[in-house]
Amino acid sequence: MRDIKASQITETVTRLFKEANYYLGEDVLRAIETAEKREESSVAKEVLKQIIKNADIAAKERIPLCQDCGTAVVFIELGQDVHISEGELSEAVNEGVRRAYKEGYLRKSMANKPFSDRVNTSDNSPAIIHLELVPGNSVKIFAMPKGGGAENMSRLAMLTPAAGRQGIIETVVKTVDEAGSNPCPPLVVGVGIGGTADKVVLLAKKALLRKVGELNPDPEVAALETELLHKINDLGIGPMGYGGRTTALAVHVEVFPSHIASLPVAVNLNCHSARHKEAVI
Repeated sequence: MRDIKASQITETVTRLFKEANYYLGEDVLRAIETAEKREESSVAKEVLKQIIKNADIAAKERIPLCQDCGTAVVFIELGQDVHISEGELSEAVNEGVRRAYKEGYLRKSMANKPFSDRVNTSDNSPAIIHLELVPGNSVKIFAMPKGGGAENMSRLAMLTPAAGRQGIIETVVKTVDEAGSNPCPPLVVGVGIGGTADKVVLLAKKALLRKVGELNPDPEVAALETELLHKINDLGIGPMGYGGRTTALAVHVEVFPSHIASLPVAVNLNCHSARHKEAVI
């Protein structure tokens, strides 16, 4: 059994949320740069250049990529041979979020009593924590600041099995089409298929953690990702809704077995500031 102090969790979460808000991932930057070279629309090319310039300024000056510093979403893979000492795991994560958003001058966006008073919690806690128990004696932490504009465009569809592959394609493409410019494209599109209503939504969000453009290892799923990306980019929405061929940078699909009477599909969109950082303790 390996002992990991709660303070180590807090320090790691603090660092990751600062870095995620300041530094756009190399995989995302490469995808945007590639899209800019291929883009046919002069307006879309200029928008993509501005996105790249924005990322460069944010990194050099250590300031947020976007004014929306997001809901603090945290995925944790906790090794079964780990003991968290001197504190409780969830509180350690929330303390890390509080410190990151205060020390990093990140916008606090969480509102308590969401259907009535909507009072800002003033420190961006509580975090949305997804915990998974895995083999081993380490802790892997993914920090994802999730912007509200893109998150608002999420969709869940409980299809019947008869809808099949075509029904999935129509659901995903329709979701992006109806979202338009609201989620700040070019997007990374997370898609979950299977499980139950709650499981499929989690699959869609977790799909966003994959490196941009890294296809699913299952050839059948990878082929679906490729087709979806082509169809989404054929919509012509383009960067920030100004038209063009670059509505999405990637589509990532995760699949789980489902009930014989069900075909759940969920879509979770990430804006061009596809922010997430990870670390292993």
